[in-house]
Amino acid sequence: MKTLFTIFIVVCSQYLIGQTTIWGKVTDKKGEPLTGVNVYLKGSYDGGSTDTLGFYRCTTRLEGEQVLAASFIGFETLEQPVNLNLNKLTFDFSMKESYNELDAVVITAGSFEASDEKKSVILKPLDIVTTAGGLADIPSAINTLPGTQVVGEEGKLFVRGGDSYETRTFIDGMIVDKPYESTMPDVPSRGRFSPFLFKGTIFSSGGYSAEYGQALSSALILQTNDLPTESVTGLSLMSVGLGASHTQLWNKSSISVSADYLNLSPYFALLKQDFDWQEAPKGFGGSLAFRQKTDKDGMIKVYGQAGSGKSELNYPGYGDVTTTNNVSLTDNNTYLNATYRDGHGEKLISNAGVAWSQNRDDMDISGEQIRETTKSLQVRYNLTYLLNDNFKVKFGGDAWTRNFVQDYHNSQNIINASNGLNDLISAGFAETEFNLANKFAARAGVRAEYSSLINKMNVAPRISLAYNTGKKSQVSFAYGEFYQSPGDYYVIFNKNLDYEAARHFILNYQIIKNNRTFRIEGYYKQYRNLVKFDSLYLPVESTYNNDGNGYARGIDIFWRDRSFASHDYWISYSYIDTKRNYKDYPVAAMPTFVSNHNLSVVYKYYISKITSQIGFTYRFASGRPYYNPANPDFLSDRTKAYNDLSFNISYLTELWDNFTIVYFSVSNIPGFDNVFGYRYSLSPDSNGNYNSYAITPGATRFVFLGVFISLQGKSKKEV
Repeated sequence: MKTLFTIFIVVCSQYLIGQTTIWGKVTDKKGEPLTGVNVYLKGSYDGGSTDTLGFYRCTTRLEGEQVLAASFIGFETLEQPVNLNLNKLTFDFSMKESYNELDAVVITAGSFEASDEKKSVILKPLDIVTTAGGLADIPSAINTLPGTQVVGEEGKLFVRGGDSYETRTFIDGMIVDKPYESTMPDVPSRGRFSPFLFKGTIFSSGGYSAEYGQALSSALILQTNDLPTESVTGLSLMSVGLGASHTQLWNKSSISVSADYLNLSPYFALLKQDFDWQEAPKGFGGSLAFRQKTDKDGMIKVYGQAGSGKSELNYPGYGDVTTTNNVSLTDNNTYLNATYRDGHGEKLISNAGVAWSQNRDDMDISGEQIRETTKSLQVRYNLTYLLNDNFKVKFGGDAWTRNFVQDYHNSQNIINASNGLNDLISAGFAETEFNLANKFAARAGVRAEYSSLINKMNVAPRISLAYNTGKKSQVSFAYGEFYQSPGDYYVIFNKNLDYEAARHFILNYQIIKNNRTFRIEGYYKQYRNLVKFDSLYLPVESTYNNDGNGYARGIDIFWRDRSFASHDYWISYSYIDTKRNYKDYPVAAMPTFVSNHNLSVVYKYYISKITSQIGFTYRFASGRPYYNPANPDFLSDRTKAYNDLSFNISYLTELWDNFTIVYFSVSNIPGFDNVFGYRYSLSPDSNGNYNSYAITPGATRFVFLGVFISLQGKSKKEV
């Protein structure tokens, strides 16, 4: 919730009726209309797409001299200088095919990209924040893509049979140690970062580059924005809190600050919750971003954010679910990321960065106090050599040091325990990419890592291939070895554990034609060296080992259609067959976070007459396994199927002559009675029965209402 204000201001600004209206028609060289061409003002989010007749219309609040651009997959991008001091402007474009781009083959196996126009792009940055039910949360939007799982009590990314900790988040190449907000048991978390901090998002469900490590199943790769386009001040009033932000833009630099206050008490007072909250979640947060352009190709970026929160609820007891534990949580998180990139002539590009984070969670469970503190520091440097447009080599390295401490004090203060770890992971990689005759592309690389804690090195070869089967279609294949250090909760009890490992095989077919995308992908994953134990938190070294293993195999299907003016929808479906023998599992079984079938349908429609955008998202997931101690067949019970239909609308208007957005969303409109699983008492009652309770959402629906006011400043080209 902390970043919702800045997100919706940016998202919806492209639809607002502003000071200048631009319209026209886009055709090819034969005079035939082109549908779905992206027409926009460079350096801004103001723009629109052509309809089935080739016409476009967009509005903007920018003023002065700007550049109007038209881009479309397979055609050369056109640019037209415009003067926005007039109320209405008309510009037509005649676009020429770019055969290199049209025929180019791009490696797509395991990768979904949301960025600027490329052949491989499946989503746009705006898609991340306009998907109904997601409330501008990156993981929530990614969870509408194939390969992901609905795990409603977690709110995190679970990908292709992998646990949530097996998906790593990277910002400008730097690993994020704690990408999710801390929450109470069975209360879903949110990502810590605003989607519109980023100009590009790549979700790799497997087979990702050797540049990235310490991720067993998947990687979420985020690239931050460069200089903003204008100075702006924002205010927000939401059903869950308040917010304010300001961005100041100069010629070659900018600084942005924000502050947010979150308090769910008024909301919970209006809408009844199923959780027994004693203190509704509340918290403060703030961020600061600095950008400095050093020369033509050089850029320094510094981003930092800090936040704290507090909540308290009564939760069923761990040993006996008929009893109640009082659980309180106080969390504090700080994150800092600084990067520098520059070009050295026409052939070399260097990227350097440093990231630091600290997270502290203080949890009190009926007097049992647990404090967990994590500190991490990473430094990184990469160098890319561009031989020509078809061949490049990248190599580099990083060092990542982590400190984790868990302190425990019981209610009588009789037992005081502290466990911790220190680890320095040093890594290096080399990778080459090349393209042959716009028909065949390959990426081959190797990554090596050494952990001071494990005192071992791993070497991970990876290769991806792609072949162009036509101007609009291609096939891709990826293979790779992936390693990840065992989780903190395991290593604190046995510091001799080895790396967990996975081997990925991925085969992909994709066709993009007439603003329609079809993609089908099959995969097979082998897991080895997974951590097993007799009982978590049992401080006996011999009970923790690397004897676990498993597999995951499945098929993912994706279809998107943007061929109709003002309409957009996509459908994704996943089937997975997976088993694991890890943690305290007595036998190999399908994990509790997996559903065999997952379906998502996302629809969006812009209504120009009332300057509003509406959206619907429907999600279905088949039943998930849960542990029933009365059933001797381990994890053979299944929950009922999950269903959710969410809706959102953004109404764009003016308030006191300022750009204003009224945003409303509601999840689970039909009121489906969803159950994520069941928890049982550890021992039977006097009648020999195991008491249980259902894990459900905190409320049948979540309703959000917000008013966002933007006080516009000057655009970059006016300063």
